[in-house]
Amino acid sequence: MPSNMDTEREALQSTAYPEVQVFCQKHGLMFEVVDLRWGVRSSEATDHLTTEICLEEIDRCRKTSIGPSFMALLGNQYGPCPVPQLIGEKEWEALRAQLTARPRDLELVARSFRKDENAVPPAYVLQGLGIGEPRGPEEASLTSALRAGAWKAHRLGLITPEQWGRYHRSVAVTYRDVSKVHPRGHVYGNRGPFSRLCNIPSHPSPAFAAIEWEIEQGLLSAADGDQGATVFLREIQDLNKHILEDCALKMVDRLADGCLDTDAQNFLGCLKGRIADAQPGALKVHHLPWSRDLVNPQNKSHSRYLKELGEQLVTRANHQILERLHELEAGRQDLAWLFHDIRHHLEQTAEAVRTFCGRQELLAQLGQRLRQDEAGTHAPLVLFGPPGVGKSALMCKLAEQMPRLLGCKTVMVVRLLGTSEMSSDARSLLKSVCFQVCLAYGLPLPPTQVLQAHNRVVQFFHQLLHTVSHRNFESLIILLDALDDLDSIRRARRLPWLAPRCPSRVHLIVSACSGPRGALDTLRQMLKDPDAFWEVGPLSGNEGQEMIQLLLAGARRTLSPVQRDLLWASLPECGHPGHLRLAFEEARKWASFTVPAPLASTSQEATHQLCARLEQTHGQLLVAHVLGYIVSSRYGLSEAELKDVLSLDDEVLQAVYRDWTPPSKELLRFPPLLWVRLRRDLGFCLARRPMDGATLLALAPRQLAEVVRERYLPGPESAKRHSLLADFFLGTWGQGTKKLITLPLLGKPLNLDRKVAPQPLWFSDSVANLRKLKEMPFHLLQAGRFEELKQEVLGNMSWISCRGISGGIESLLDDFELCAPHVDSPELGLVREALQLCRPAMELRGLERITLYTELLARLLFFATSHPALVGQLCQQAQCWFRVYPHPVLVPLAGFLQPPGGPLRATLTGCHRGITAMAWSLEEELLVVGTQEGIVAVWDMKEHQVIHLLTGHTGEVRCVKVFAEGTLAVSSSKDHTLRLWNLLSGQEKVTIWDGGSKDPPEPQFWNLHVDEMSKVVYSASGTKVSAWNLDTAELIFRILGDASRPWVGMAVLAPPAGLLLVSTDGVVSLWSSATGELQGKHCLSSIKDETPTCGVAVQKQGKIVTGFSNGSVSLVSSDRDALLEKLPEAVGILVVSEDESLLAAGFGRSVRIFLADAQGFHRFMASDLEHEDTVETAVFGPDNNLIVTGSRDTLVQVWSLSEQGTLLHVLEGVGVPGSLLARGGALVASASRQSSSFRVWDLTSAREPQTPTPFPDRSGLTAVSHNGSYVYFPKVGDKSKVTVWDLAEGQEQDTLDACSEVRCLEVAEQAKLLFTGLASGIVLVFPLNSRQDVLCIPPPEARRAVNCMSLSKDEGRLAVAYDNAILVLDVGPGDSGPTIDGPTYTFYTQLPETVCSVAVLADYRVVYGMTNGDLFLYECAKSKVFPLEAHGSRVTCVEVSHQEQLAVSVSEEALVCLWDLQVCKWKFELSYTSSYCRGVQCTCFSKDDKYVYAGLKDCSIIVWSVLDGTLLAVQFVHTVVNRIIPTSNGFIAPTRHGYLIRERFQCPSSRTSQQDPLKNFKKAVWMVKCRQREELAAAAPQDSRSESALGNESKPNKRSQVCLIV
Repeated sequence: MPSNMDTEREALQSTAYPEVQVFCQKHGLMFEVVDLRWGVRSSEATDHLTTEICLEEIDRCRKTSIGPSFMALLGNQYGPCPVPQLIGEKEWEALRAQLTARPRDLELVARSFRKDENAVPPAYVLQGLGIGEPRGPEEASLTSALRAGAWKAHRLGLITPEQWGRYHRSVAVTYRDVSKVHPRGHVYGNRGPFSRLCNIPSHPSPAFAAIEWEIEQGLLSAADGDQGATVFLREIQDLNKHILEDCALKMVDRLADGCLDTDAQNFLGCLKGRIADAQPGALKVHHLPWSRDLVNPQNKSHSRYLKELGEQLVTRANHQILERLHELEAGRQDLAWLFHDIRHHLEQTAEAVRTFCGRQELLAQLGQRLRQDEAGTHAPLVLFGPPGVGKSALMCKLAEQMPRLLGCKTVMVVRLLGTSEMSSDARSLLKSVCFQVCLAYGLPLPPTQVLQAHNRVVQFFHQLLHTVSHRNFESLIILLDALDDLDSIRRARRLPWLAPRCPSRVHLIVSACSGPRGALDTLRQMLKDPDAFWEVGPLSGNEGQEMIQLLLAGARRTLSPVQRDLLWASLPECGHPGHLRLAFEEARKWASFTVPAPLASTSQEATHQLCARLEQTHGQLLVAHVLGYIVSSRYGLSEAELKDVLSLDDEVLQAVYRDWTPPSKELLRFPPLLWVRLRRDLGFCLARRPMDGATLLALAPRQLAEVVRERYLPGPESAKRHSLLADFFLGTWGQGTKKLITLPLLGKPLNLDRKVAPQPLWFSDSVANLRKLKEMPFHLLQAGRFEELKQEVLGNMSWISCRGISGGIESLLDDFELCAPHVDSPELGLVREALQLCRPAMELRGLERITLYTELLARLLFFATSHPALVGQLCQQAQCWFRVYPHPVLVPLAGFLQPPGGPLRATLTGCHRGITAMAWSLEEELLVVGTQEGIVAVWDMKEHQVIHLLTGHTGEVRCVKVFAEGTLAVSSSKDHTLRLWNLLSGQEKVTIWDGGSKDPPEPQFWNLHVDEMSKVVYSASGTKVSAWNLDTAELIFRILGDASRPWVGMAVLAPPAGLLLVSTDGVVSLWSSATGELQGKHCLSSIKDETPTCGVAVQKQGKIVTGFSNGSVSLVSSDRDALLEKLPEAVGILVVSEDESLLAAGFGRSVRIFLADAQGFHRFMASDLEHEDTVETAVFGPDNNLIVTGSRDTLVQVWSLSEQGTLLHVLEGVGVPGSLLARGGALVASASRQSSSFRVWDLTSAREPQTPTPFPDRSGLTAVSHNGSYVYFPKVGDKSKVTVWDLAEGQEQDTLDACSEVRCLEVAEQAKLLFTGLASGIVLVFPLNSRQDVLCIPPPEARRAVNCMSLSKDEGRLAVAYDNAILVLDVGPGDSGPTIDGPTYTFYTQLPETVCSVAVLADYRVVYGMTNGDLFLYECAKSKVFPLEAHGSRVTCVEVSHQEQLAVSVSEEALVCLWDLQVCKWKFELSYTSSYCRGVQCTCFSKDDKYVYAGLKDCSIIVWSVLDGTLLAVQFVHTVVNRIIPTSNGFIAPTRHGYLIRERFQCPSSRTSQQDPLKNFKKAVWMVKCRQREELAAAAPQDSRSESALGNESKPNKRSQVCLIV
């Protein structure tokens, strides 16, 4: 190997290449150096095959690189060149004819070449030495003979001047290097034979040195000139003087006798001149002083030269990369990713059909089936067969012939799954398909909120198919090949995105492999139609031979008759295309003079034969390790990654350098040439898949991968492959870290840098290391390195955030699901569940790092102390990250969001409207959800994803029943239809038209009952009851009632009792459940002058429990009725337990529980279950030990029946009044007609680990003392008492008796007093640290309720507000404790509206707000009132700053005003609007009065600056905050969840680089209106229209007010 440029090569390897690599990574690119003559012996570096491979690599680099693609180092050697490998037949005959006069030359040439008649056209093949064997004088004689023959043939005109030019030169070589940069997601071009450029022959000849061939192809003949190409020229001063004096100098070309090869030097000079003339911009010349030892890094001038060379290469390469990136960016399309993906699959499809043959009958049958399915709904088609049988080729042929087969215009969507980044998982696939279909049909693209959640994308896809069908446009055909290669399929038990039924003019065709535990099994469970499955068998013998002939013709090869007979004899009668392709790959290598060995007769044997041939050529160890790494990878390996991994593999390197030493003493790499040769021989077996910014290599034939696992990856070997891959992606040996190795020839350990790519999580602020994120967890897991897996992945906040931000929350959860079964750690379950709970916020606000860190920290801090190993470490990492966060931020100091291990399992969202019906399928772990728009969604509650969207209803779904062991469901809708569904397949079995008038009155009563024994479904709605046969959909009978007296209850009783109905006029009727005939009727006798409002069937007793408008509850049978109870209000709901032993009656804000007995039911508990708002729904828990209730205040409450109604949990619903609860086992789903989301709760009482107990407040009237240690709130069930809750212990510490309903609470923290405002008008003052006498402040008038209270900042003044009066009292110290004096001032508002918020200052000024939005400042000492500009709605909170210079008021219209109390004018008027905002709940100033904290009713907290009104931070906390109390560095705030928010507000001193806190809040706007700017604008007249853009105008306060002083 020429060594005159070795020093430059090593310098570039050590410094320049790594620098360019880091630069590329930061721009989302992969940098790969292809130096094929590095690390191999001279004989290998200069043989003809290496030169041919080099030219192929140059061509590949030019096609795929977007930056530098060719770099040459040119010195003072031209170098030797090998004899050509092939000579065409006619050219050979001309040369041979001219050598007849030179018998020895003729004999030499004839002996060196043999005719291969299998080439098309025939050619003569060099029969030279083997790879790596040394060249001798015979090669020089052969070159001379060929040159002489060519010269004579040219003179006689027998060969063209071009052919003569191939022989008339000497040969030379020097070092050159090829580099390439792969764009992220860029597709490699197909590698074919090197096409002819600038009249260069197809194969290197002895006339051209290798260096000239390579520079010709890489630079001089390139169409784009020097773009991407650079030649570095090294010129040595005074070289000519020294080379003639010393024949031992090897830095120039010399002949065998040591003399200077002047011809080679002349040709080298010509080459340099050509470069300078043609591409001067690509030539970079370096002049070097003479030195006998060439380039010596110890020499200062040489060292400077090497540094300059490296810097110049880095600068040149980076410039080329940036220039190309700018060009790409300028021409980039918005949907470039989509067009790129479509083009990739179309190219793959075209390539697949090139050699397609046979299967015409199957194609015709498929075409007939598609035409039959065109007009109606139908099942998708599934093509299945064993691996390699030709399913993919058939799918591609279908795509090509679909317009002809279908006989109409079509829109074709083709995806060869697993071959591209967008076709490797279900989420990306659906996104790509939806975008393409929308564009093809001119439909709106999926909105962002849909794309953020996979469930929404699934539903959008299903709806899109129906939309396309209804447009009556071109037919849509979606072909999805190789379903088994979709990543999510490998672990899925269902395919929720695959529509079980296709509408008319929509066809879905998929292919899957037959075999155990594959996608085909899942498809058979989904699709019950056996005609939907089409088996793809092997080709016939004739079709197999035809396929071989097509492949040979495409490769320009043929076979001799003997070889053809041998080939046919080796193949089975029916051709397996995969086997045929392997046979072809063997046969194409046969020359006509080759005597081949018999081929394998089976696919598996042929695959083993392929491996054996590769081992024979390349060595068993290299083949085993290379193929082992590719198969062991999760998604494949790029070439750069594979070469890095091989450079870390000591076994491979020891085998490679067994007979020679590596060229460098500082670094050690795997020689790229060895890989490229193996890659060349693997041929079609290597599949290239663009993914994650790289082109990944995978083994295409599935059977080859299986053979590789069997042959090369037994247990220990597999673990070793995974372990080394884990080290690589961990970056263990990156960044210059050296690795020990002992090479055979040296016999001593060497500590060498392997120069592998660094593997940070982030290459730049916006570019994540996707390859590391996807591969590293998999390899750590497979290698059994569980501790590292927990440390580097599962317990690493940096990894979690990077994975979540770059791949989405669902990808992050997928990785945790992958690891969970193998890692025995209870903490892992906590983290995984915490991530699951984070999903709604991620989907709502976007997956930003700040959101993820806040969500996880606020959920995991509960367990940081009890679980320090994993959870504690994650919390510490998150806190460290917050400390250096450069923007304003709220930092959780304690847990306050729903923790993992608590009752909340998941919050799930669909893209449908409100939910109207729910039913569980416990056996199948499914939840069936009916919606307002008529969709029935089937959710897999184990995977938390929609598996079916059942469409058909055109009206709201009112009722759903599940039966047949959870496999079937029937739904009824306002569209007067009943539909029977198969929940496993998602197919509609029966549709029943239930009749009805065109505009019927809206029925309030809906009921379904399924009699599985009789196979009858009874449907009741309003005044109609129908019975239908489930098998035939035939009407059995129909009962029609009076429209003015609809039914409110139905019970299907056990035969022969029949059907019992109760109507609103109090008539009870009994009907035959078999015929619908009336069997009896009577009027209710126990109830008079009341209207039935609801009813519930008690099947075992054969009765109906009926509720009435005045509160009566009656037990009704077919012949009598009896009053059970008289409730205080109208009965709203009635619910019975599963075993009918308990009854719950909801009335107003209460629920009363009854226990079944012989007479019916009797009251079970002495007290009712009290709620804060009207009860809407209830459900009993498992074993009847719990009841769950939902009310209009959005809360879901869990009560213990075994503990006489103790409130166990107060759960936040979906943010709107809850109207639905459904229980399945220990799980309860809560939903609402007003929301598309629902929540799933786990009622198990002893889940591990034990979660913190939230305080059970439902009123929102909370107060906090002792810096957040205790919380005070009205006692549940008895509002005349105050519960004292110890947050540290998670339990009630004490109860304070107030003797009247508590209306408001205030705490004097310094004085340790609790002020309790009561409905009676009294204010009770409880000492907090002792049991002293309770102080009592009477009201100004008897029985006037306290509306609100306020303490001044120094706690010296107390303001108590009533409807139209305010008392101001003094709070001071006393001998035995604090004293309350006064009231010092009492004043009346004299307004019809009531006071709803108040704040008092130390100087007896009072700011108060009214229910209509009016706001006033009253100076008690001067008896003056100052009207402040009013809000547009109720003032919800007023607060004064700690220095009492400012005040802030907030209202239900989300308007915040900052007031200057000295001038009684507002400084800033701030309005916050968003798609979710419903006003401001509470607010306060920070301790230093620099910031204002505000709790919004959209479940978020905002922070804004008092200085300029800037919005600094917004945090979503999932629940409404009741009040905010400032602390020294932030605030504490009790929430409706029962947790105390404790946060630090961190704001950098400089906010010049502040980010937008609303960027992830959809349609959110923060507008600031500044009075100072308005006054300046008024002083200098400007366009008044600009003023309106600053915010909404405030409502002026025109009402005058007189206050009376008492």
